[in-house]
Amino acid sequence: MKKLHFYVLAIFMALTLFSFPNAFAYTSAQKFGRGLAGMTCGFLEIPGNIVKETQARGPVGFPIGLATGLGMTVTRELVGVYEFISAPFPVPSGFRPILTPEYSWDYFE
Repeated sequence: MKKLHFYVLAIFMALTLFSFPNAFAYTSAQKFGRGLAGMTCGFLEIPGNIVKETQARGPVGFPIGLATGLGMTVTRELVGVYEFISAPFPVPSGFRPILTPEYSWDYFE
């Protein structure tokens, strides 16, 4: 009888585990939030890229990070507008983020 309970529990757990493949998928609301964050906080790309490049290259990373951050600010703002407007549509598939990192404040974690 104990073996039967074990097998039933094992089958139930396997079915539960494999029946939710998209449990951590992105949603339209997350895409909307990413767009809003990209439009309003895109300026964080400047200090974020300075930090990233300085950690990777040392002091020479400051001007490289500044230049990269200025360029990425424009990119983050434009992608933010795109994601904000296209939030109801699953483009790219599964509402995945276009830029990495997903939010401009993720450089500071």
